[in-house]
Amino acid sequence: MQEKVFDLAIIGGGVNGCGIARDAAGRGLSTILFEQNDLASATSSASTKLIHGGLRYLEYYEFRLVREALMEREVLWKLAPHIIRPLRFVLPHHAGLRPAWMLRLGLFLYDHIGGRKLLPATRRLDLRHDPAGRPLKGGYATAFEYSDCWVEDARLVVLNARDAAERGAAIHPRTRVIGTERRTDHWLVTAERRGDGARMTVKARMLVNAAGPWVADVLAGIVREKAPAGVRLVQGSHIVLPKLFDHDRCYIFQNSDGRIVFAIPYEHDFTLIGTTDRDYRGDPAAVRASEEEIGYLCAAASEYFAKPVRREDVVWTYSGVRPLYDDGASKAQEATRDYVLKREGEGNEPFLLSVFGGKITTYRRLAEAVLDKLAPQLPEAARAKAGWTAGAPLPGGDFPHDGYDALTRRIAGEHPYLGGGIAARLARAYGTRAFAILEGARAMADLGRQFGAGLSEREVDYLMREEWAMTAEDVLWRRSKLGLRLTREEAAALDDFMAARLRQAA
Repeated sequence: MQEKVFDLAIIGGGVNGCGIARDAAGRGLSTILFEQNDLASATSSASTKLIHGGLRYLEYYEFRLVREALMEREVLWKLAPHIIRPLRFVLPHHAGLRPAWMLRLGLFLYDHIGGRKLLPATRRLDLRHDPAGRPLKGGYATAFEYSDCWVEDARLVVLNARDAAERGAAIHPRTRVIGTERRTDHWLVTAERRGDGARMTVKARMLVNAAGPWVADVLAGIVREKAPAGVRLVQGSHIVLPKLFDHDRCYIFQNSDGRIVFAIPYEHDFTLIGTTDRDYRGDPAAVRASEEEIGYLCAAASEYFAKPVRREDVVWTYSGVRPLYDDGASKAQEATRDYVLKREGEGNEPFLLSVFGGKITTYRRLAEAVLDKLAPQLPEAARAKAGWTAGAPLPGGDFPHDGYDALTRRIAGEHPYLGGGIAARLARAYGTRAFAILEGARAMADLGRQFGAGLSEREVDYLMREEWAMTAEDVLWRRSKLGLRLTREEAAALDDFMAARLRQAA
């Protein structure tokens, strides 16, 4: 590696870094990516799990961002119909907050500025007769229902990394960049592997800083450059409870403080409520949902649900830090979610490009914009392949956008011993690549040891071999959400098993 000169080195294994790696590798660029922890271990696995335009961003006149995000919904759904699916949102009209005419206008724009073709349009609901009204307090009579999409966020990151690797990119999770040096025509990048402390130094013609909440730290401490822009760290927390309603639609609730909160069907048996918006100071790796935030979310949902949402019902919380571009907004909720790209270097001087802000919905467009910024130093063949990611399915997504049910039936039909629940989960997580996990199996015993909730030795081996999983946490909270179902003892047994596998491979 010391002799090879990569076209592009990327710092950061979140959705932006992995999306850039995929786009670059698909254009024929030699690419290497470093992530200090597991892939998607920070902001990218702590989202509200939505592919959406961001209805409330219209209030802040973020029309370009909303339009781009709305256009991406159906593009991404087609690329990954296993991990992305349509979701209908129910917005109850709350007298005294945003008036009905404003909601209708916003939803009219939402339906028409993003080129919607596949997702159903907005409609008005009578909550006194629609099933969506049953879990709510009696005072809500009218609602508006519109479309966005749901995404398995951490899997979106891993699948981008997997595709990048299959196109030639070198992906190095748990490898922290500890130093860089700008030479005349390339960067020297030194990284250290967690665990054994092994170091590598590579050359790269261009360097991308996609470190998310650590973008300014990388600039100041590793690249030793002054940050060309400010970063505003905003904490967003979520709570998970046993399911609060039986239908498959999501609620979007308006709060008196101007914020909105979602209540979303989650992992079949749960409801996800989020998110908060507050400025964060401290180590992004140490972020946790505070009792104040948990109380806020419980109170916000209780304003609408007939049955109060209680703190003691919360079974899990998670929190992340959004690295927003600091546009000087007075409130965290008003800070722009748009991305800003800053490039350093002129002429033949090796470029440094830093990514500020962004949202999971627009990660693919952000990757294209990064490579557009780097275009002066890209080969003509790479520039000519711009836009290729819009039509290339992510791993496992090579089936029709509306074909998830058919895929589940096929898996269950070919492997009847699984049962419908496990077949559906494998289809949702892996798409057509579920068949690689199940190849040759005729009974559950063929899948090896069972760790609980249908998680088998064969699946764990696949995750370790193909998706860089190394610990039970990687498997249970990022590659899946089976952590909600396994006991503490089962999780510990899985951790022991994976540690033994790693020792065997060493």
